[in-house]
Parts: sequence; structure tokens; C-alpha cells
Amino acid sequence: MKGLILSGGKGTRLRPLTYTGAKQLVPVANKPVLFYAIEDLVEAGIEEIGIVISPETGDQVRQAVGDGSQFGARVSYILQPLPLGIAHGIHIARDYIGAESFVLFLGDNFIRGGILPQLNAFRQQAMDAQIILYEMQDPSSMGVAVLDHDMRVQRVVEKPQQFISPYAVIGIYMFTTAVFAAVSAIKPSARGELEITDALQRMVDTGHNVRAHLLREPWIDTGKMRDMLDANRLILEMLDARMSGSVDEHSQIVGRVVVEQGAQIVESVIRGPAIIGARAHIDHAFIGPFTAIDHDCVISHSEIENSIVMDGSRITNVRDRISDSLIGRFVDIHQSPPTPRALQLMLGDHSQVGVL
Repeated sequence: MKGLILSGGKGTRLRPLTYTGAKQLVPVANKPVLFYAIEDLVEAGIEEIGIVISPETGDQVRQAVGDGSQFGARVSYILQPLPLGIAHGIHIARDYIGAESFVLFLGDNFIRGGILPQLNAFRQQAMDAQIILYEMQDPSSMGVAVLDHDMRVQRVVEKPQQFISPYAVIGIYMFTTAVFAAVSAIKPSARGELEITDALQRMVDTGHNVRAHLLREPWIDTGKMRDMLDANRLILEMLDARMSGSVDEHSQIVGRVVVEQGAQIVESVIRGPAIIGARAHIDHAFIGPFTAIDHDCVISHSEIENSIVMDGSRITNVRDRISDSLIGRFVDIHQSPPTPRALQLMLGDHSQVGVL
């Protein structure tokens, strides 16, 4: 089998970060989201991986992933000139996939637990397609599947206007080459894209064996800041403590904390789960739970918790604690000096005003 990862798109829900970078390269626990997808495929025994990239961010993805050898994989790149839908990503990868079955992974999807159980079921039950479902109270913003009693897919509808099922289709799929005929047969939707839900419905309508796996492990589509922070929490909860940097005698490390090579902790408190990246400098600071500080960052005389700070950023002399934040690369946050204030007032008779 081969793997196919879609790593294009504009990442509009993560702007302004994605004005200058690929959304799949935003880090979770100091590792780009895309890397988790690659690692899941390799763990499942899939070493031939194609990554669909866009003209805008493709070079960044190439630079970060390289030839795949750092993951034990062989990676090829497929250019998608325009973001014309998931099914279009399959269509342009047809020559790369050839005659093999494949796993399709959206590069900004994150699951805890890997894909090996689903992949084993796909192989053993001679399916033409397998979709991964996640039960939600309101899945109306996603593709939604209707199943029979045997987990066979009966209908797949993109963003249904009425409730038809609690099962949302998440961004991990397994296909034989039968999907290519389905993709070729469908037309663009009203938004101008080849929808994967239409391709799946075409396979159902033409008698193919399309089944579902209901995911019990946590799943997150890391398309928004809150989703990124949730995924960060999930990974940090599984960390094993590791101390490769230096911690002075006046600092406290509490709970599961990773301090990477070259990082320095000076007169600070790190309360895990948390990760401090290589060559980071933490000075007279408090790093609270569920915080990932990436490499070459400086946190000085400041406090932060439940946040992601990307590489090269500085937070210095900030009086208020920073929380629930996603901070990009090479950001400089510092306390501005106090400035004179002028009050302009128009007050009625007998007014009372308190001024701090």
C-alpha cells in the first residue's frame, strides 16, 4: 500500500499564522501536525508516501519533510495548482498511486492511537473503501455518513441541512483503485470542488463495498486555534519526562516535563505537562501546564500556560499571565513602558467619577 497526504489548502481558519506558513507545519508539542500523519503511516507499515502540495506553501513542506528518510519513508511530492477539493487531490495522484491500494490522510488531522487497527480491518475484509467516523452531537458542518447494521455505508452527505446521522466523516480514508472511477464520474460542487463525499456516494451507488470504522480514540481537525491547543494537550498528556538541558538549583520542575538539548532553565518554575525546546532560555518565568515552548525561544520575567509558542519567539517582562494562546515564529512580546494618559470628559451636573 501507499500513503497519500493532502497538504495544500489556504488555512483560512488559522490566519494570520497561515498568511506566511503552511497550516500543516504549525507545531503540536513542538512537532508539525503533518509529521504525526507521516509517523502514523510509517507505524502502520506504509513507507511510500505522496504529499500533495500547493504552489504557495509547497516549498516549506518540501524543506520540512525532505525525502522522508528522517521518518523511515520515501516521500514524493505532487503539485495541486488550485485547491479544488479532496477528490481532486486523489485524481491528480492517480499516476503516483498506480495499481495499489492507499491510505488518504488530510495533513491537518490528528488522532491519538494511530491507524493500524483500521488498516488491518481494511485489508482483512476486502473493502473497496473504508471511512473513519467520529460520533458528534452536531456533525452538520462536515460530511456525514448513514450506516446499516453491519457498518456498511448507505449514504454520505456533505454538510447536511437536516440531521441524518451522528457520524462525522473525518480526514482519514482507505481506498482501492476503484475510487479513481468514482472521482472521474463526479462533477464539481456548488463551491467548485470535487467533493470526497460525492465520490464515496458514487462508490456506494455502483455497488462497491464501502464500510466504516467508528473511532473511539480522540480526533482533532487542527484547523482552528482552539483545536491546536486541544491537540497540544493530548500529546503533552502522553509525554515521558526527559531532561536533556540544564536546570539551575533555584528552579522547580513539577510533573512531566521535557527539557530539550541546550535549553536553560534559570530561577523559574515549569509545571507539566510541558515541553521546552532546544536552546530555549527560560529566565525568572513560570511555564504552566499544557505549554509547548519551541526551540530558540526566550521567556523572561513572564508567565504563560496552556499555550503554544513557536520557534524563535521572545516573551519578556510581561506583567499579565499569557494563557490559551497560539504564538507564531519570531514574535516579540514585551511590556511597553507606561505612557502619560489624558482624560477628555463631558460630565453633567452632580456627576461622580472614580479614576485609577
